[in-house]
Amino acid sequence: MKAAVLESLENIVVKEVPTPEVGPDEALVKVHACAVCGSDVRIYHHGNNRVIPPAILGHESSGEIIKVGAGVTSFQVGDRVALGSDVPCGECDFCKAGHGNNCVINYAMGYQFPGSFAEYVLLNRTVLNFGPVHLIPEHMSYDEGALAEPLACVLNATELAGIKLGDTVVVMGAGPIGCMIIPVALMSGAAKVIVINRSPGRLAFAKQVGADVTICSSEEDQVARVLEETGGLGADVVFTANPTPSAHADALLMAKNRGRVNLFGGLPAGSKVELETNLIHYKELIVSGAHGSVPRHHRLAIELISSGKLDIQSFISHRFSLDEVNEAFRIAESKEGLRVIVKP
Repeated sequence: MKAAVLESLENIVVKEVPTPEVGPDEALVKVHACAVCGSDVRIYHHGNNRVIPPAILGHESSGEIIKVGAGVTSFQVGDRVALGSDVPCGECDFCKAGHGNNCVINYAMGYQFPGSFAEYVLLNRTVLNFGPVHLIPEHMSYDEGALAEPLACVLNATELAGIKLGDTVVVMGAGPIGCMIIPVALMSGAAKVIVINRSPGRLAFAKQVGADVTICSSEEDQVARVLEETGGLGADVVFTANPTPSAHADALLMAKNRGRVNLFGGLPAGSKVELETNLIHYKELIVSGAHGSVPRHHRLAIELISSGKLDIQSFISHRFSLDEVNEAFRIAESKEGLRVIVKP
């Protein structure tokens, strides 16, 4: 089969590799769509201790099951499926408690398990038994199915932040993930969503998907503007959906007393952030992180997309063939568009 192989840092080569053999408890999926995630770009440049080259990346994907082992009963040939990233081991305390994204092993597709920037991807026993593998309906496109994974991560974050009816929500970052938070926040009961971005280009899309107020942080003081928009009180919920350390510090400043701050966007490895922790103490802030998702979030993401309650198609800006994977990575990193899909 043809696959995009990360041979070394900043070196992806599209080449022929052996098609995976299917064991008795495994299944083989013909990949129809795989989106480029920001974490794929980070691995491309900086590596990851769970990714050992040569490796096949790609964890936001969908496709058709074309072969199943004799012991597989939950899926059959011809099933249309969407695949997520985090795969619970199913055995550790976190997985047994339903928190598989905090698994002590932390398996993931496109990390320890070969990913979907390839013509075919193997679903091993652990993935089939515990992972985010879900059927998608006929009316849902494979491209839409691939984006159930990032939407699942958004659902995890919004759940942790506990958005309530009437809340004012701030989203710091208008990339694909930040913009996905907007409709989910509104569906969760937010009365007002304020979106902040350093460059103005993506703010127009944020308005398109429901933002009530947009702030260009390179042109005005983002903290002062949020306080102005909230009558000086601050926002009930603040999400940091960008990789900028200063966003973490500013999030505390723009949060309302007893507000919730969710640190969603990961920072470069080794980043240190100077926080005024007295703000957490005296304002009684609740600060949480959000990392990945669990299979139930992935299933719910598919339901939201298939019902039409969330127009995930609008988040797709570019499509490339597998042979064009390097250009797909370039476009994703350049922020020229939103989600970029590779179609093997």
